[in-house]
Amino acid sequence: MATQIQVLVIEDNRLIRDGLAALLEAQPDFKVVAAVEGADVESLRLHETKPHVVLVDATLGNHDSCRVVESVRKTAPEARVIVMDLLPAQQDVIEFIKAGAHGFIVKDATVEDFVGTIRSVAEGANVVPPTMTGTLLSHIVDQAVLRDIPGLNTPALMEGVRMTQWEREVIDLVADGLGNKEIAARLTLPVHTVKSHVRHVLEKLALHSRLQLAVFVHRAGVPEADRKPKDRTDE
Repeated sequence: MATQIQVLVIEDNRLIRDGLAALLEAQPDFKVVAAVEGADVESLRLHETKPHVVLVDATLGNHDSCRVVESVRKTAPEARVIVMDLLPAQQDVIEFIKAGAHGFIVKDATVEDFVGTIRSVAEGANVVPPTMTGTLLSHIVDQAVLRDIPGLNTPALMEGVRMTQWEREVIDLVADGLGNKEIAARLTLPVHTVKSHVRHVLEKLALHSRLQLAVFVHRAGVPEADRKPKDRTDE
């Protein structure tokens, strides 16, 4: 039998904690070495239990979950950490990754997705919430560069985000300072279509405003010659 994945569960809700432990123990390739409430890392006996994966609830009642993640990573740097949340916000994901998390599990995930995520992270993958797949944030996570946010290689990250040609042209015109109506006239598109493209671009790049988008594009250093309209194909 192959080596089992040793899992430590940190969850304040006893019903959920016991349920997770039972679910994982039912898998032949998992072994739950401990299932505890949020606590000081010293009391988790990480050196004794030697978990391969540590599951941490994102909303531990009396503890800062990010600090717990950070402490686990410092105490047991070989362990892989997965954060469990119902609907993680992008900023929360960023904070947890900065603290050392390797993956995220949405609490309403199917059993198959739940155990699959644990297996993937145990094997070395970085896993973000499904709703963020294909965004700039997921690319950042995959490249493991969030621990040095000021030094992000913006052009390289830009290349990792999937966008249609229409979205790329809209990005460039927003960066040039054009409003939705002006962009619509320039590209011969309905205004509502331009608004939709802008919204999708902001979501993919994990940005919150047109100003942030303009700054991002200029930081990417895309040459003006490369920002001319091309034949468009929706991907």
